[in-house]
Order: sequence, then C-alpha cells, then structure tokens
Amino acid sequence: MFNGRKDNVIYFYFCTYFENMGSSPKKTPPPLISLIPVLVLVGLLYAAVRAFGGNVLEGASQVVLLTATAVCALLSIVFYRVRWKDIEKAIVNNITGVASALLILLLIGALSGTWMVSGIIPTLIYYGMKVIHPDFYLASACVICAVVSVMTGSSWTTVATMGVALSGIGLAQGFSPGWIGGAIISGAYFGDKVSPLSDTTVLASAVTDTPLFMHIRYMMITTVPSILIALLTYTVAGLSYHTASTGEIAAYSESLNNTFHISPWLLLVPVAMGFLIAKRVPPLITLFLACLMACLCALLFQSPVLSEISGAGTSGLQAQFRGTLTAVYGSTSIDTGHAALNELVSTRGMAGMMHTIWLIVCAMCFGGAMTAAGMLGSIISVFLRFMKNTVGIVSSTVFSGLFFNACTGDQYLSIILTGDMYKDIYRRKGYESRLLSRSTEDGVTVTSPLVPWNTCGMTQATVLGIPTLTYAPYAFFNLVSPLMSLLVAAAGYKIKRMVSNEHSHKT
Repeated sequence: MFNGRKDNVIYFYFCTYFENMGSSPKKTPPPLISLIPVLVLVGLLYAAVRAFGGNVLEGASQVVLLTATAVCALLSIVFYRVRWKDIEKAIVNNITGVASALLILLLIGALSGTWMVSGIIPTLIYYGMKVIHPDFYLASACVICAVVSVMTGSSWTTVATMGVALSGIGLAQGFSPGWIGGAIISGAYFGDKVSPLSDTTVLASAVTDTPLFMHIRYMMITTVPSILIALLTYTVAGLSYHTASTGEIAAYSESLNNTFHISPWLLLVPVAMGFLIAKRVPPLITLFLACLMACLCALLFQSPVLSEISGAGTSGLQAQFRGTLTAVYGSTSIDTGHAALNELVSTRGMAGMMHTIWLIVCAMCFGGAMTAAGMLGSIISVFLRFMKNTVGIVSSTVFSGLFFNACTGDQYLSIILTGDMYKDIYRRKGYESRLLSRSTEDGVTVTSPLVPWNTCGMTQATVLGIPTLTYAPYAFFNLVSPLMSLLVAAAGYKIKRMVSNEHSHKT
C-alpha cells in the first residue's frame, strides 16, 4: 500500500516512468541481450525440474515462465525504450489467440473423465488386449494413432481418446511409459502433419501461400521416411522387449470386466465422434457432444461405478447425478481390485487440466513479452546469416521453428511467425513456397510436443499422464522429421529453384 504524500510521489514516478519510457525512439536489443530471458528460462526450468521432478507443472514451471517474462520486460523497458502498454498488448493478444484452445483443453479433460467412467476406454482396452499382440504393440499403437489422426486431423483428440486406451493396453502388457508415449505421440503427429483436416497443415500452407495438396504431397518426401524409421524402431523394440506374461494380461482383463460393464455398444460413441469429425463439425461442438454421449452411456451401463464415485451418503438418482458430474469436472477413484489398474482408470476431469491451462497462459506471457521487445526478431536475425545455400536456408527455417516453439510456447504462433518471417526471403532467393511450408512443419508441428512448456507438450503429458521429458526420447517420428528435412535439403532431392519471380507460379 502507498500511504502519504511521499509514497504517492514515488508511485506516480514509477507509473510515469514505465508508461512513457517508449516516448523516445525504440531500440532493438542485440542478440546476446535478447538471449538473457531465454537463458534465465532454461536455467530456472532446469533447477525446477531437479527440485520438483514430476510435480514441476503444478506451479514451479509457471513461476519460472513469469520470472523470465519479468526479466524480458525489465530489460526492454529500462534499456530499449519499449512501453509497458506494448508489452501488455502483445501478451493479451497472445492469450486471446489461444482462448479456443483453452476451452478445448477443458473439454478434453471432461472427455477423458467421461469416456473412462462410462466404460468406453475400458472397453477399448479390454478388446485391444485381445487383438494386439505384445510383440507388435508399439508399432500397432503408432499405426492406429496415425490412422485416427489422419481421419480426424487432430493429434489432441487422437491422444485423448485412442491414445489413452492404447496407453492402458501398453501398461497392461508391461511396456514402460516412455515407449508407450513415444509410439502414441509419433502416430498422432504423423496424422496431424499430413491430414488435410489438420488445422496446422492448413495454417502452414495458408501462411506460406502454398496450395494445400501441393504442400501435403511435398511433405511426404520427408514424412514417409521418418514414419518408416519410427515404425521399424518400434517393431524391433517390441520384438526384443520383455513384456508381461499372459497371466498378468488376463488379470487386467478380468478386473476390467468385473468393474465395468464391457459392451460393444459402447464403441458406438467413438464411431459417432468420428462421423462428426468427418462432417467437419467444429471441435468444441464435437467434443461437447462426445462428452454428452459418454454421460448417457455412464448412466445406462455403469450405475455401480457412478454410485462408487458419488461416495457414501448418496443413493438413487442423486448418486447417479453426482457421479456423472464428478466424472466431468473432478477427480475419480475406482477400486478394481488391481493396484496398477486403479491408477489407470482414475481420472481428473476438467480440474485436471487447470495446471496445463495456467502454464499455457504463463507461456503466452513470455512469448508476448519477447515479441513486443523485439528480442525474438533479434535472435532470429542470427539464423539469417547462415542462409547462403539450400541447406542453410532450410536449417535456419527448421531451427527457427524449434526456437519459436520454445519461446512462444504455442505451435500456431510458431507456424505463423516462421512462415511470415521467411516468406519473402524464400521468394527473393528463388525457392518454391512449398519448400518453406514443408520446412516450417518439419520444424514446428512435430517438435511442439517435445517442449515441456509448449501447449502441445503440456497437453499430451497431462492427458497421457506421462511427462514430456519421459516420452520425448522415444517419439522417434518427431525426432527424425527435422533431421530428415535437413538430409533431403543436403541431397537436393526435388528442390527446384524458380527461373524468376515473375514465373514462380509456373513452378
């Protein structure tokens, strides 16, 4: 609190200083100074991970991001004449840009809770354990997620539905969380990258002025070899992995069957959701209807489970109502008689996504401050110095995408910034726009789930219950794709130079 004339003067001084600091011409910070907030972020995140371990997303990471934001704002205001209003505006614009994603996250939390309690995911796990052989589980998980993601165009929806079910199957068969998460993420982001229904695919083609299907066809040059390498790795790993015995798998199946009412009728909900997605129904509406259908299935098929969730002291319709709403928004704990399975079928609903949403908001603050201060552009100018040949220009684009993923915390913003920044450069140097669109996706889309504080990394870690740094070393498609982009550029395979800018539309 500011009391008295002296404190009021001090308060007025600081307000005037920070509001009017930008009255003088704004200066662009040099790259070394621009790296200071990034180094603060990386250093504090490392310390936070060492101190908090798997609980780092519960608040420590958010404080670190806000601290790095404060360092960026302080440097830019005091030394480079950036107005606080400009920083605040950039932060607000960033948060506004991910508002729909935050709503989707809440619905994904509700979806994971209702699909588990209603028996949909237990049914998928039950039948999946009978169909998928343990030796080929990793490759099968990757292929299934790839097919679903191509059909839906959404890695988030794929991971929240089939990914969660496949995670349960993998744990029952004895695979480690890292391998499970890596296979699921690899398949989901293959589809997210090449599906014409994917928003990132459409965005990358639109930002770079590349026809959509030309963009998809050109991406296949780097994407197909990357997914084949990943599948080969998962196949070899699956054949050599020591999986659970058939007795343990049978125990899982029996516990699921005794706890939930397993029925093929429950599979109609995923089918209906696939139909809505095929009809291009907006994601928010699709996810809401999928949750609603799951709630109805819970009331029809899982009455004892809902009574257990509602707790003692409630019965009849009140218990069913309370149990259903708890599955949507809160934590649920179901006793299956099997300790490992109890952990698998527990859910957190919408409330379980709040740490992720909080983290996304903090990441948007950091990205907004870095953008308004001109520090992002200053750092990227370093990459531009290496653009002397095809390998240099592709490398700069890929590493810029990686950098934006780390600094802005959002793949959509990263795609837009990378595409906009390099579009004129590619045109001046005579490269086709499809080379830029492909390099952008190779550097941004597939690497976004590998960054712990990126919206994708946070979301997938929360939904799967597997920390980002645990699955990242095993997400081979996501790791290989940027390297494949550089390799193809070095080989010069199907990289054509336009004869002239005037005839670029003929290429």
